[in-house]
Amino acid sequence: MFRENKDHLQGELFNSFSWMNPKIQASLQETWAPLFYEHVFCKIDEAPFSCLYSLDNGRPNFPVNILLSLEFIKHMKDYTDEDILEQFRFNYQIMYAVGLRNLGELYLAERTLYEFRRRVYRYTVENPDKDDLIFGQFEKLTRQFIESTGINTKEQRADSTQIMTNIKLAGRLSLAYDVLSQALTACPPELLTDSLKQVLEPEYKTKALYRSRGSEAQKRIQEILDFGIELISITEANPYIRELNAIAILQRFINEQATFDSEKNTWKAKANKDIEADSLQSAYDQDVTYRKKGSKGHVGLVLNITETCADENPVQIITDYTVEKNRVGDAEILEKRIPEIQKKMDVTDFYVDGGYFSGEVEKQAQDNGITMHYTDMTGKQPDPEKLPLTTFTIKDHKTVEACPEGHAPHSCQFNGKNKVILAHFDRNVCSNCPRQDACPVEFRKNSTVLRVEQSAIFLAEARERKEDKRARKEATSKRTAIEGTNSSLKCSQGAGRLNVRGKVKATLVTGMKIIGHNFKQIVRFFKGDIRKKATEIVNNNNQGIIAPIY
Repeated sequence: MFRENKDHLQGELFNSFSWMNPKIQASLQETWAPLFYEHVFCKIDEAPFSCLYSLDNGRPNFPVNILLSLEFIKHMKDYTDEDILEQFRFNYQIMYAVGLRNLGELYLAERTLYEFRRRVYRYTVENPDKDDLIFGQFEKLTRQFIESTGINTKEQRADSTQIMTNIKLAGRLSLAYDVLSQALTACPPELLTDSLKQVLEPEYKTKALYRSRGSEAQKRIQEILDFGIELISITEANPYIRELNAIAILQRFINEQATFDSEKNTWKAKANKDIEADSLQSAYDQDVTYRKKGSKGHVGLVLNITETCADENPVQIITDYTVEKNRVGDAEILEKRIPEIQKKMDVTDFYVDGGYFSGEVEKQAQDNGITMHYTDMTGKQPDPEKLPLTTFTIKDHKTVEACPEGHAPHSCQFNGKNKVILAHFDRNVCSNCPRQDACPVEFRKNSTVLRVEQSAIFLAEARERKEDKRARKEATSKRTAIEGTNSSLKCSQGAGRLNVRGKVKATLVTGMKIIGHNFKQIVRFFKGDIRKKATEIVNNNNQGIIAPIY
C-alpha cells in the first residue's frame, strides 16, 4: 500500500545526532549530507510513484524518497549496490541525508531495492507516451536547484557523447554464436536435433570462434546461419516457442545478416560491407546500434545533455537530457528537444558544435525565439562565387520581397507542405543585371525563377553568423566546457559503461547520474567553490562576491 514518508518532519528529542559531541555535530553540518537532505530529499515528490503500489491494500511501502535518494547517492558516488546498502546501514552521513537520525533504525533489504527498480522499469515500458518517473524528479529538482542558486538559464549549450550498456563488444562471428546459443538454450532439449545440440557443446564454441582462420569466418557465419534457420523451421509448429524473445532475436539476426535466394530457396550470409549500421550488435541488448564518429566506431547508445552556460553563473547545471540509439544524429535529437526545453526555460541562445547544424534545427530554434551559435558547420559549403541567400530580402522566411539589386519579383509563392519558395522575376531586368553570373536565379522562357527551400534560408543565416570571428570565438568558449561535463559523468560517475542493458534502463540510470551530478554542483555553490569567471564578472561590477545565504 502506498504511503508518503513524512516521518522525517517530526524530530525526536533524543537520537544519534543529539548524542554526538558538539564539535562532531558542527563538522557534520559542514558536509554534503544536510544539503542533500534540504535540497534533494525534502524536495522529492513521492506522489507520482503511487501508481507502482496498491492504494488500499497491504502493508505500507518502503519510503520512496529514501529509495530514490539512495539511488541518487549511489550514482553520484559511483557505488555498487553492495556499497550503497552498506553505507546506508553504517554511514551516518548517508542516514542523515535521507532523513534518518538514528543509526541503524531502518533496515533495507537488497530485494526491496531491486523490486523498486523493477516496478519503475515496468511502468516506463508500459507507458511509453509518458515521461519516465526519474525524468519527472529530474525536472522538479532542477527547478529547485535553479531557484536556490539564481542560475541564469537564458544561455545554454548542448553536446552528445557515446555510452555503452552492459554488453561485450563482439565480432560478427561471436555475435552469430551468441544469438544462436541463446535461442537454443531457450528451447526445450527434446525439440532440438542432434546437430543443433552439438552447437551447445564447449568444443563447438572453441572450434567456431577460436580455431577458425580469418579466411574461414564467412564460412563459419554461413554455418551458424544455417543452424539458426533449421531452428526457426522447428519452432514454427510451436507458437509458444516461436514467441520467445530469444527466437525473435534469432529471426531478426537472420533477416539482417543474410539474403534469401528465392530460386535456390536458401539464405546466404551478406558481406560485411552490406550490414546496416542499425543491425543487431548484441544478443543481450537489442537497442544498441553501431555508429562511426570521426575515424572511430562505437557500439551502444548516445547521451545528449543540455547545460546552462551564462558567464555570470556561479556554477552550471544540466537542464535536459535524452538517451537514443547512437545512430540518431545530434541535429535530429536537438530538433525534438528544443520545444521541450523552451517550455521549461526561457532560452534565448544555444551554443553547439557543427554536428547540430541543420535547417530543421534552425527553423525550430527561430520558431521558439532562440538564436543558434555554432563552432563549426557540417554539410556542403556554398559556392563562394554565388550570391548568398542572405543578400535577398525575404520576409518571415516565406516571401521574397527584393533581390540584391533591389528589384521586386512580380510573383512569389510559398508551398507550406514542401516548405519551398518560388519567386518569379522580370527576365529582361535579370538579363541586364551586372550580378547576373553570381545570382542563383534560374533563367526560363518567360521569366527568371528563384527556387529555394525554406531550410536553406535558415542555413544561410546561420553561416553568416558563423563568419563573425568574434561571435565564433565566443561560441567556442561557451560550448567547450560541456565536454568536461560529459567526461565527468563518464569517468567519475560511470556513465561511460552502464551496468544495465536496454535503452529504457539506460535512460533511467543516466537520469539518476545526472541528478547526482547537478547536486554536486549545488554543493560547490554552497561551499563557495564557484567559477572563476563568475567571480571576476561580479567583482568588476563592484557587487562583491556571490555567496549563498544560510
